Amino acid sequence: MIHFIELLIGTVTSRPYVFVFFACYLFLAITHIGMRRTALFSVIAYLIAFLSEWSSAVAATGFPFGLYYYIDNTSQRELWIAGVPFMDSLSFTFLSYVSWELATIILGNVEAKPGDVRNLNADIVRRRWTTTFLASFLMMYLDIIIDPVALKGDRWFLGKIYYYPDGGSYFGITLANFFGWFFVCFAIIRLFILLERVFFKRSNTTDRGIMHYPYKAIGPVGLYLGVLGFNLFMTFWIGERMLGVVGVIITLPVILLVLLGLLKGRLLKIEA
Repeated sequence: MIHFIELLIGTVTSRPYVFVFFACYLFLAITHIGMRRTALFSVIAYLIAFLSEWSSAVAATGFPFGLYYYIDNTSQRELWIAGVPFMDSLSFTFLSYVSWELATIILGNVEAKPGDVRNLNADIVRRRWTTTFLASFLMMYLDIIIDPVALKGDRWFLGKIYYYPDGGSYFGITLANFFGWFFVCFAIIRLFILLERVFFKRSNTTDRGIMHYPYKAIGPVGLYLGVLGFNLFMTFWIGERMLGVVGVIITLPVILLVLLGLLKGRLLKIEA
């Protein structure tokens, strides 16, 4: 138990940025969907991500991310579970959630006014299949920025933690990896929606933790763009200018989608 606690502390101190993002996710998720649903979503997201990474890298099936291998240089100081770094699977909780919320904002009825931004039909839009597809695409979009710089982790404080034995066509990343991210996000959201109906279908009370605060709707947007910004910063910081420029160009359509969603809400308010 003491060794486990030491590894857990080492994981936090070695990867503080992951846990800053995770803490932001917990606040956003709890205030949006409540404590119990956040707990359910977190468990589902972690388990699906872990099984997918274990299948691809440890069992070497290549499904769903393509074939890659982890490099165990840190298991003596941070937590690994069955050959998979704990922080890797944990990251999928907040990455999938903010992608889902961003898709909900883009497709929802957003009311934008001075001092506040609200998504008026978030609960309905959040469960639609079209939202799940868009969310999965948005998380795959994140990976286009994240994985190329993560692959070069030996040049920054992430460290060299994995490699593709046959390389990849996009800055060393295989195309299968991007489809894997789409699949994982899709599976997380649809399984959560299914189990939410099973566990909470008889609940008529508001889940604890849900609250309203100014600009609540755009909190997940900030976290999504924060993850993008962090990875773009690291890309330029290690001197990968071409990769950084490509990343910035890739980011612009997402920012445009968000702005159009907010502008749509503003225009609808003016017309009303």
